[in-house]
Amino acid sequence: MLAVVCREAWSAVLTATLSEASMSSNTVITTTGLTKHFGPVMALDDLNVQIVHGEIFGYLGPNGSGKTTTIRLLLDFLRPTAGTSQVLGGSGADPRIRARLGYLPADLHIDPRYTAADLIDFYGRLRGGHDAAWVAELLERFDLDPDRRVGELSTGNRRKVGIVAAVAHRPELLILDEPTSGLDPLLQHEFQVLLRELTAGGATVFLSSHVLPEVELLAHRVAILRHGRLVTVAGIDELRRQARQRIDLHLAREPDPDAFTGLPGVVEADVTGAVARIVVEGSAAEVIKAAAPLEVVRVVSHDADLDEVFLRYYQEAGQP
Repeated sequence: MLAVVCREAWSAVLTATLSEASMSSNTVITTTGLTKHFGPVMALDDLNVQIVHGEIFGYLGPNGSGKTTTIRLLLDFLRPTAGTSQVLGGSGADPRIRARLGYLPADLHIDPRYTAADLIDFYGRLRGGHDAAWVAELLERFDLDPDRRVGELSTGNRRKVGIVAAVAHRPELLILDEPTSGLDPLLQHEFQVLLRELTAGGATVFLSSHVLPEVELLAHRVAILRHGRLVTVAGIDELRRQARQRIDLHLAREPDPDAFTGLPGVVEADVTGAVARIVVEGSAAEVIKAAAPLEVVRVVSHDADLDEVFLRYYQEAGQP
C-alpha cells in the first residue's frame, strides 16, 4: 500500500515538473524531430520526447517499432536522418557523457574468454573507476561468480553480468533494452528492487521492454511506438483510467438478464443469478444507477488490466 501511495505521489510530482516552463533544466534525455531511415525503410519518424531527472520512463512497442533504433541514435551508434537528441545535456558520443551513463543492450555480445570480473574492470577503467564494495554487493545479490568465463555461463547469467557491468559505477542515467530477458522471476524481482534503489538515489532510467507487467510496475510514464511513430506519452495512472474496469455486483434481487446490456460504457455484461459481472470502458456511473434499485449487497472491483490498454495502442493507434 505504501509503495502505491509513494508512486502516486511521485507521479504527481512528475506531472507538476513536466508542466513547468523550466522543464529543460531538469531534462535528462531530449529528442526533437528524431528520424532515421534505412534506405526506403522508415525506422523512426519525428520522435519528440523529454525524460526528466529521477523517473523510470517505459519505452514500449511491438518488434520493429523503432525502440532499439532510438537507443542507438541516443548513444550515437547510428546517425539520424533528421532531427536531434541530447543525453545528459550533451551528445551520446561524448566520452564524458558515456562515463555518466550505464547501457545494457538487448543483444549482449561479450568475448567468451572474459570473466565477469574482467568485464566489470574493463568498463570501470573506461568510466574512471567504480566502488569495489558496491560491485561485490551486486555480484552477491545476482549470485554471480566473478571468476567464471562468460563462455561458460547460461544466457540468464550472461544477462546478469551485463546488468552488474551497467550499474557498477552508479550511473546518472541507465539505458536498458529488454534488461530482464532470460532472468528467472526471483532475479527479475531483484532487478526491479535495484532500479527503485537507483532512482531513489537520483538516477534516471530509460526502460525499453516487452514485459508489460514489469513496465506497469516500475515506470512513472510510458511512451508507445508503432511503425516508428510515437503513439502516446502518458503516465501510468492516466493509462489506468483508460483501462476497462471489471466489476462484480452482488445484488439482493436477481436482475433481468439484459439489465446492464447496452448501457453507456458497458462492453460485456453477464448475469448469473443475483451476480452481475460487468466490463466497463470509462465511467461506471450508469451501471451503478441501474443497479441501485436492485439493492447492491457487495461490489467487487478487479484491478485494471493495462495489458489491454497497451495492446489497443499497439493494434489500433497510430495507423500509417
